[in-house]
Amino acid sequence: MPGMPFLVGCLALFFPRLALFLIWLFGGGYLGLAFEHWVWPLLGFLFLPLTTLAYAFSHNSLGVFGEVPPFGWVLIVLAILADLGLLGGGARARR
Repeated sequence: MPGMPFLVGCLALFFPRLALFLIWLFGGGYLGLAFEHWVWPLLGFLFLPLTTLAYAFSHNSLGVFGEVPPFGWVLIVLAILADLGLLGGGARARR
């Protein structure tokens, strides 16, 4: 389906853990190509899911395969800020 990556991208913004799980389940090793050990995606799933998705995308899809280009690092920093904002927003809502 031509619109499937767009759909997964939109899903990742609203439900990053679900998108990460689906990519792990149906991605055919997409996360395994980006990470050398299974521990990093697991920790990313628990603590920084958008950052994990951004790193896997930058590593596998942008520029030279196996390297993260400068735009990929910008994408990763934005994902870190979004993850930290989500964590901070949850703490503020609990108060």
